Amino acid sequence: MTIIAEIAAAEAELQAIRRDIHAHPELRYEEDRTSALVAERLASWGIEVTRGLGKTGVVGVLRNGAGTKTIGLRADMDALPIQELNTFAHASKHAGKMHACGHDGHTAMLLGAAQHLSQHRNFDGTVVFIFQPAEEGGGGAKAMLEDGLFEKFPVDAVFALHNWPGLAAGSFGARVGATQASSNEFRIVVKGTGAHAAIPQDGIDPVLTAMQIGTGLQSIMTRNKRPIDAAVLSITQMQAGEAVNVIPDTATLAGTVRTFSIDVLDLIEKRMREFSEATAAAYGCTVEFSFHRNYPPTVNTAAETQFALDVMKDVVGSSHVVSNIDPTMGAEDFSFFLLERPGCYAYIGNGTGGHRAHGHGLGPCMLHNTSYDFNDDVLTLGSTYWVRLVEAFLTK
Repeated sequence: MTIIAEIAAAEAELQAIRRDIHAHPELRYEEDRTSALVAERLASWGIEVTRGLGKTGVVGVLRNGAGTKTIGLRADMDALPIQELNTFAHASKHAGKMHACGHDGHTAMLLGAAQHLSQHRNFDGTVVFIFQPAEEGGGGAKAMLEDGLFEKFPVDAVFALHNWPGLAAGSFGARVGATQASSNEFRIVVKGTGAHAAIPQDGIDPVLTAMQIGTGLQSIMTRNKRPIDAAVLSITQMQAGEAVNVIPDTATLAGTVRTFSIDVLDLIEKRMREFSEATAAAYGCTVEFSFHRNYPPTVNTAAETQFALDVMKDVVGSSHVVSNIDPTMGAEDFSFFLLERPGCYAYIGNGTGGHRAHGHGLGPCMLHNTSYDFNDDVLTLGSTYWVRLVEAFLTK
């Protein structure tokens, strides 16, 4: 592993930035303090700063030489609505808000790279630093695009880096093609006719109908799509009735669908609607079916992913790079950027939790849990990767 010497010397500064952001988490589209911190740092290093894209997003632009190529680097800034249970000094100071996914570390790593690149301009072209709000369910990437991100700051390719639990610290991973799934929500309201539980023949039971729909929906996964097309349909909510001796008028099912391709998603949505309506009709009920597509699949392009993997291997060696890391059914709104530009969403190992005492929850490396904390030991490695990626992409 070869950490850039100047970045290694700035490790304490990067850690201080990361821990300051961790202590002051801000939820989606509320990242006012964080975006101000980012903008102030970028400006202090002579980087051109634009604020307000996607409401609280920040873009920094750094140019050098006469090269015409442009690379985009993205870090997310928002926290999660989770009550942190950690007790270390930099734990969240705001109840119900927590950096439980490492966006504090992502922001610090990209700032470390921005500082180095501004001071050691070993590249020919333009770097666009994208500090994105609202990744956690807010579609901040889409909001930035709608505000003209790539029209105002056109890039030839765009890259992102996310910490990953279980992947050893000092390692990287990526894969060509789908690396994260689409995220989608559905709600099925079954409408019947209420009745006394003792005389069900006088009503039309929406609860029984909803149960049949819920069970039958899984047949779509096993009998309609190809077995080799990965997808998951999870019913996570069932709501009906208030009294134990009353058949209600309505029953509701809700949940999520995740797929690695739009074609499979189209099939599942179509069959869900058809099955729900037909089953309801068979039992004398009607349904209101709604399906909301949140994030599309995150699909890495081949050339850019291989390029990123080669840079990783130069930084840490081939034995510490997983070139075909397993995809996950988690979702990521960097997918919106990849619909507009080629690029790669990659992973940096966060370790197995040894950097913090467990104490509670799922441990300090597992995402979205109350004991999470970004592994400061990989901050300088992440910044080094960003710098080497830029220097290779915009080689003199």
